[in-house]
Parts: sequence; C-alpha cells; structure tokens
Amino acid sequence: MESVIVVIASVVVGLVVGVLSGMLGIGGGTVLVPIFKLGFMLPPIVCTGTSLFVVVLSSVTGAVAHVKNRTCLLKVGLAAGIGGACMSPVGVWLASLSPDWAIMTAASLVILYSSITMLRKALKAPKARKAPGCSVAAVGQVDAQGAAVAEVAPTGTAAPAAESGVLGGEAGAAAPATALPAATRRQVGLGFIIGLVAGILGGYVGVGGGFIMVPLFMTLLKMPMKATSGTSLIAVCILAIPGVITQGMLGNVDWLVGLAIAVGSMPGAVVGARLMDRVPERTLRFLFAGLLGFAAIMLVVDQF
Repeated sequence: MESVIVVIASVVVGLVVGVLSGMLGIGGGTVLVPIFKLGFMLPPIVCTGTSLFVVVLSSVTGAVAHVKNRTCLLKVGLAAGIGGACMSPVGVWLASLSPDWAIMTAASLVILYSSITMLRKALKAPKARKAPGCSVAAVGQVDAQGAAVAEVAPTGTAAPAAESGVLGGEAGAAAPATALPAATRRQVGLGFIIGLVAGILGGYVGVGGGFIMVPLFMTLLKMPMKATSGTSLIAVCILAIPGVITQGMLGNVDWLVGLAIAVGSMPGAVVGARLMDRVPERTLRFLFAGLLGFAAIMLVVDQF
C-alpha cells in the first residue's frame, strides 16, 4: 500500500513539475533535487542519483525534436556529450566520497544560481501586451537544467524556434526560420572541453549539466541563442547515462520514484506548453524564482 501511495504521489509531482517546465522552461534537476530531499526525505546522494535518472529519460524527447527541427549544432552537442560522459562518473564518484552537507550545499548553489538567472530574465522581460488583431505568444528556449530564454512575439510572425521545454522534453516545436551555421572545428573542440566540466558538475549535483553548458556555449562558442537549448539537450542525453549507471551500481537511484516522476512529467509538459500564451509568463518567472530561492535556502537549513 505504501508503494502505491509513493507511486501516485510521484506521478502527481511529475505532472506538476512538467506543467511548470512547459510554461517556464525550468529544468528537472533544479526542481527535483529539493523535492526529493524535502518532500520524499531521500538521502542527498539518492536525491542526485534519482534526479539524474529522470533527467536522462526526459531529455531524449527534447533532443530528438531539436535535431528534427535543426535548432541545434549536432556536432557540438555530440562532442560535449562525449566529454561529459567521460567525466560524469567522476562527479558521481566525488559525490559518493563527499559528506551529505557538501552535496546539498553544491546543489543549493546551483538552484540559487537558477533562481537568480530566472529573476534577471523576469526583470528584463517586457510586459506582454496584445496588439490589435493579433495575440501574443511566448516563444522560449530552454536548457536541460533550468535557464530559459524567452521572447515575446506576435502570433504568426517568424520566431527563432517555437519550442517549449519540458524537463528536457518538447511540445509543438516548429521549424526554425533560418538555418544555423555549420559548427567549426574550434567549436567542436571547445564543446568537448565544456562537456568535461559539465560532466563533473552534473554528476555531482544530479542536474544534467545544462546550467553550465548554455552560458558557456553562448560566451565561448558564440553560439546563436536559439541553438543552445537543443545542443545542450543532446549533450545531456549522452553525458548523464554513465553517471546514472554509476549511481545505479552504487545503489543511489530510487528507480520506482524516478520512473513515476518521468511518466507524470510528460503529459504535464504538454499542458504547460499550451498554457504558455494564457498565463503571464513574467509574473510566473518572478514567483518561480522566489520558489527556487526558498528551496535552495531550505535545503541548507534542512541539512544543517
């Protein structure tokens, strides 16, 4: 009976997180780690392992959609993924040697960073206003862990990519208006190095690594903003797998909860994507930035 209750609760949580992901572009790990710790009372290392497992499951759909719609640099994503795959088991190994407080502190810093990023984007975002004869729809680009870059464009006008991030998933993605430039050898090489860093950090805190890849793709690789989300998702699909395998071998993954969360997040993501143009995104970002900040603080308080 207890297992049934846990499964039902996990599906409901996945549904709620999926809706928020579809509407805001928040990633799985930044939300799931505090939920697993504060709500499910899982040990810190199990929180990160289970979160990484959910991230792998939920990022596949989004990565496939980006490849089909050509809203990514495939070679860079593959290079970053391979680099990350080499180092994510190292991150898991370091987490297994770390005390609980160190893991939760690191996770809290990542979540707080996501909160600040979302708050800054909310402050910069213009207030959506309906023009005569047309509605306004939010068009967002999402990384694998949580930082979304949203633009407001009139319905029917060309936008970089009409996509909705879903814990890494997609709903209703449209083809890009212009083709992306081919990746250079320098970009591929730097992508591999960026993947090495993201692999260690993602494996340690269980958030996939998108939080570090997206800004580095834009600053070091000069990658178009519309390509960062898909490229990051491709890398996450690859780099997180060895980390999940390692966590599983160490007994740090709650497979039942992880599967139930993933099942719930899929329909929730579709619902959230459809609500994007009905709910004021700017207001939601302010609220969710506050929620993430509160969760980060509570993780530290709960641990100590």
